[in-house]
Amino acid sequence: MSTIGHLQRFLAENPDINAVELMLLDPNGVMRGKWAPVSALEKAFTDGVNFPLSLHGCDIWGREVAATGLHIESGDQDGFCRAVPHTLARVVWGTRPTAQILLQAFNTAGEAFGGCSRNALEKIVKRLAEADLFPVVAFELEFFLLKPDKDRATVQPQIVDALEGLDNQRMYSLDALAEHSSFFEDVRNAAELQALPIDTIVKEAAPGQYEVNLNHRNDAMQAADDAVLLRRIIVECARKNSMKATFMAKPFIDQPGSGMHVHASLLNSVGDNVFSIDEGQKTLAGAVAGLLDTMAETSLIFVNSFNGYRRMQPGSYAPTKANWGENNRSVAVRIPASGEKARRIEHRISGANANPYLVLATILQAIFEGIQSGATPPEAEIGNTYDQSGNELPSTMDDALEKLQNSAFAPRAIGPLMVDILGAVKQAERDEFAREISPLERSSYL
Repeated sequence: MSTIGHLQRFLAENPDINAVELMLLDPNGVMRGKWAPVSALEKAFTDGVNFPLSLHGCDIWGREVAATGLHIESGDQDGFCRAVPHTLARVVWGTRPTAQILLQAFNTAGEAFGGCSRNALEKIVKRLAEADLFPVVAFELEFFLLKPDKDRATVQPQIVDALEGLDNQRMYSLDALAEHSSFFEDVRNAAELQALPIDTIVKEAAPGQYEVNLNHRNDAMQAADDAVLLRRIIVECARKNSMKATFMAKPFIDQPGSGMHVHASLLNSVGDNVFSIDEGQKTLAGAVAGLLDTMAETSLIFVNSFNGYRRMQPGSYAPTKANWGENNRSVAVRIPASGEKARRIEHRISGANANPYLVLATILQAIFEGIQSGATPPEAEIGNTYDQSGNELPSTMDDALEKLQNSAFAPRAIGPLMVDILGAVKQAERDEFAREISPLERSSYL
């Protein structure tokens, strides 16, 4: 079916829809866009909807970063943003019948815009396909459920189910899930409407912390779309249930942080997992080596916030070193326990608020280059690797930013324009945090 045919079928099946949310993910991983009448969908599916390309050059607060070169200094040019057809779906929140759709940015010449993160992933997926390699990918997302905040700038957020006593963590608790059954039912219903393959829902290690896992896709683009759309579903369904969901990497200093784990394997042209067929161990070793060799210089893509580096603490199940191991959750690259045909890599570094497209593009490019070069990783780690030395990852945004700006690999993974944009945006954010004097400083020295 043509893309316009896809639209026509959707409208015929949903004749009451009268509004649409047009959505773009910026490099920071923040969803941006606008509300429009449903008639705007036809333009989105054909020529594309006009959006300023400067949308991709904002900091985490949504402010223009002039150093990206995308704002008034360039005339603040428009691009054409076209529909990603399979993401057109009805939403379960709001007060009027509404649809939503993801968009992908192109310049006025019709070329994929290098500041659009979905384009960065599409480029490496095509590169892999030319080598007869086809990614199989799934994301896992952790988040906290909070009480609605009155003033998030000054008031400590309140976890919805922070109980008194020793049972407040309630890891893997079915009771904790049952207490929020209305919220999770809304999440599942929304995911079903959007054809998102939700797998398990788990109570995680901290009070109010949960994880939703997605099933594997044989389409890497759609797998990343799933992660992007799942975050929006969780946020909106929480709002509907008088809660706030946050994917902040480390919202509480004394509790575990929230990560976004990525599971990935590769199929060949006949559908075999290249990590499990003849010489599969060698291929897997190359993939692991490629990830480890490039991990430090691209850590700002995985841990993309000033706050995110608070999550990277020993003993926290957030990796602090570029290492790997079999069935070991203290490493950065884990080979999960599985049958031979399901042999895969679990990449465990990313914060839950990272951009899924950029994360996956970087992972796949590193895997590809590692396999192509025949690289060999160090020995697999055994036991608690937090107690071992060496291969330290950046522990601050300053260090990560410097490594990204000096990286030869990052432009091959996400494109030179995207590296420049991230560098400018993160420098602006770092400068802003440096200008802030904390309440702790004032209480100590005033």
